[in-house]
Amino acid sequence: MGVPEKIKLIEEEMSKTKVNKNTEHHVGILKAKLARLRREQEEKRNQSSGSQSGYGVRKSGDGTIALIGLPNVGKSSLLNKLTNSRSKVGAFKFTTLTVVPGVLNYKGASIQILDLPGIIESAASGKGLGKRVLSVARSADLIILVTDIFRPQIQNLLIKELREMGIRPDEAPPKIVIEKTRTGGIAVTSLVKLTRVSIKLIKEILRIYKINNARVIVKEDITDEQLIDSIMGNRKYVSTLSIINKIDLINGKIFEENKLKKEIEFIPVSIEANKNIEEVKEAIYQRLDFIRIYLRPKGSETDYKEPLVIKNGSIVQDACDKLHRNMKKDLRYAQIWGKSVKFGGQKVGLLHQLQDEDVLTIITK
Repeated sequence: MGVPEKIKLIEEEMSKTKVNKNTEHHVGILKAKLARLRREQEEKRNQSSGSQSGYGVRKSGDGTIALIGLPNVGKSSLLNKLTNSRSKVGAFKFTTLTVVPGVLNYKGASIQILDLPGIIESAASGKGLGKRVLSVARSADLIILVTDIFRPQIQNLLIKELREMGIRPDEAPPKIVIEKTRTGGIAVTSLVKLTRVSIKLIKEILRIYKINNARVIVKEDITDEQLIDSIMGNRKYVSTLSIINKIDLINGKIFEENKLKKEIEFIPVSIEANKNIEEVKEAIYQRLDFIRIYLRPKGSETDYKEPLVIKNGSIVQDACDKLHRNMKKDLRYAQIWGKSVKFGGQKVGLLHQLQDEDVLTIITK
């Protein structure tokens, strides 16, 4: 029996099995086997084709955003509103057949936005251009899910397709450490009470992936899927922003915005009428979690017009890397004025964590 046949059998068995306390262990085993078989299938496809399918897009700017949605929901129009790009727009499906980049300049940040071809159901399985489209989304810092007011619930389909491609929207990596050893079997230590997966299931899933000797430390109440994700090691954890377009085309009584917002967190927009576009820009900036660092060259005035935009949580070394790849090697010390230091002009090293609107002077050898 080949891999596709094995996958089909497991999928059929899972569809027939009701998940409850009595079956959750069995279902967890099936999930692990299915994920392993799908990985084997994907590896064989890549070997036969010579390379992984996908669009080649070079990341640039302070962050990269991918626009994901079904055909004809307004992704190209949104790109044109947010940037100076001129993505082709048409009232018919599959207008965009390649990746169209644009740049949003906002609050000193230069943000790359990629308009991707529309995807359809089963995109992650290779239907249409889906696999190539979703491969670009894996490298994005933020994914914007674009739907329209006539089918807002299609967001669930987009999330499903992203998950099938190994993307975990709005999730953090599971807090579990798996350290392979040569001998000793599998030793599991849990620092929390496990309610969604048993230690027995953890060990059995590890053995499915041929991990027979390991030290495992579980730091949160994980699920079987989170354990599988951790073992696979190729998941991408990306934030999302949901936008519902064309709100100007329906009667306000029909569009029960408050009711819908209880089910989906989103920004209602009308790209055609230019409604809430500025709100989208601000939401993008906030989701990317930027901070602004003002540079003060030694003996000069502080440049408040063009800040250095970096991720929140960055250290002086990250700022040096963004300015010049060799700068950290030549650093003697840095001076900081702002919220991250106790007094103005404090001398710090490469590992000092910066805060929003700090003023930074780099002193080199």
